[in-house]
Amino acid sequence: MTHRLFVGIRPPAAIRDALIDLMEGVEAARWQDEDQLHLTLRYIGEVDMHLADELAERLRAAQGERFALTIEGTGVFERKGRVHTLWAGIAPDAGLARLRQRIERICEVCGIEPDHRRYHPHITLARINRAAEPLAPFLSQTAALRLGPWIVEDYLLYESHLHPEGSLYEPVMRYPLEQS
Repeated sequence: MTHRLFVGIRPPAAIRDALIDLMEGVEAARWQDEDQLHLTLRYIGEVDMHLADELAERLRAAQGERFALTIEGTGVFERKGRVHTLWAGIAPDAGLARLRQRIERICEVCGIEPDHRRYHPHITLARINRAAEPLAPFLSQTAALRLGPWIVEDYLLYESHLHPEGSLYEPVMRYPLEQS
């Protein structure tokens, strides 16, 4: 049996509520549910149970100090000239970068292939299908979006379950960060 895993940060309720309040004005967008809102630190992918257990245990070592994150602006990801994801951006932060580096080293120790893609910290707001209305009005209305900062107190190992109506993200382990 395999497990589809990723490591992420769940924003606090006030931030999630503010993001949910933005989610309108783009017909045919598949908006994320409150339970789906997260910042991915590292996508792991499909792994067997042994590797999932090893990773869950080793991630305890990625501990570090708490840090603050701020949401700034919105944007889209495209593939082959077609928009597929609408997101809220995360302002650059040294604490976030250090945590990501520690998690990446742990993944390498576990034998998980390095992720060579450029990291763009974001929280997915919606999946966009071909029938979606133009996004320019939404993007211009939310360009100056600023939420937070909030203190990141922990990070989580999630298991992703795919369903026709969307993914379900199940927290598997929670890893507290130290107070500075």
